[in-house]
Amino acid sequence: MTIDTVPAGLRGVTVSDTAVGDVRGDEGYYHYRGRSAVELARSVSFAEAAALVLDGALPDDGGAGLRSELAAHRELGPAVAAILPTAARAGRGFEALAGLRAALCVLAVEEGLPPTWGATPTRRRDDALRVCAVTPTILAALWRLRQGLEPVAPRDDLHGAAGWLWSLHGVEPDPAAAAAVESYLVSTIDHGFNASTFTARVATSAGTDVASAVVAAIGTFVGPLHGGAPDRALEALDEIGTPDRIEPYVRAKLAAGDRVMGFGHAVYRTADPRAMMLREVAERSGGPLVELAVATQERTEALLAEHRPGRGLRVNVEFWAGVVMALAGVPREMFTPTFAVSRVVGWCAHVLEQARESTIIRPSARYVGPTPESAR
Repeated sequence: MTIDTVPAGLRGVTVSDTAVGDVRGDEGYYHYRGRSAVELARSVSFAEAAALVLDGALPDDGGAGLRSELAAHRELGPAVAAILPTAARAGRGFEALAGLRAALCVLAVEEGLPPTWGATPTRRRDDALRVCAVTPTILAALWRLRQGLEPVAPRDDLHGAAGWLWSLHGVEPDPAAAAAVESYLVSTIDHGFNASTFTARVATSAGTDVASAVVAAIGTFVGPLHGGAPDRALEALDEIGTPDRIEPYVRAKLAAGDRVMGFGHAVYRTADPRAMMLREVAERSGGPLVELAVATQERTEALLAEHRPGRGLRVNVEFWAGVVMALAGVPREMFTPTFAVSRVVGWCAHVLEQARESTIIRPSARYVGPTPESAR
């Protein structure tokens, strides 16, 4: 392939090999190391799925070993803890992921995380577990501090979604809510070479430390075209309000050339399998919000097919993720941070895989500016 034939956004361009997972957009299927991610979300814990992605196989102990390792890494150092009050209250709005980036940068300095280049595989994995373990601790602490509440210490008996909900609210999590969020966490650990994952791999190819690679990924992830959409999809449902307003709302968006949040995907040309699974989770809870979401999905997909035939614009994961998290009591400003609690595991798996390579990722660009003086 010559540089003149590379499509915009590198669509369809294979840039590396990976054994972490794959997305088959035409089939509506994705997997982690050969295991259907949707089936994993229905059948295993977050710790088991994380062990599969990070270490290559489902554990024989039900995830107990990895849960123990992560629990040992959850406590924050004094330098990281000291910056959280400022990070939580800075700015006009609450930006949890900006605070997380700052905290992970401090962690890398405080703990002297070494470059992945030259570090042993054991050290790289230990650093990855540290970053995965502190991410939910930091994010929950930031949110509680923003609310004027003190952070709560993680509980040794609560892990995955239950531990996350405990860290947010400081009350015993509802088992049904924890199970729903657990399914979401498992289903969003990895999703191919998306923009943030590719960013993490580019940073790692330069030999940087694990935390810095994850910080680079987070900086990409917060973009509204990537991880920052679950709350906006729910805001669309708020604006619609009742089933009779679905069609006018969607037609107005299409007439204005605006995106209908929660619909369409860069890879899937069929139904997003994550969305279908999370719809099942939401329908088990039921209620007015779920009924409105079902009606909105069905009518919007019909209108999109009418307006843009052949495009295959279907509901995506952000739409039903917002509904599931709202039903589980996750604060709306913590929807995207909840996504990050899961995706940090996938980023770290890719960091560990990329760190085994010795070539920096350095593509070329097609120059389209003025003709250089020397070439005239």
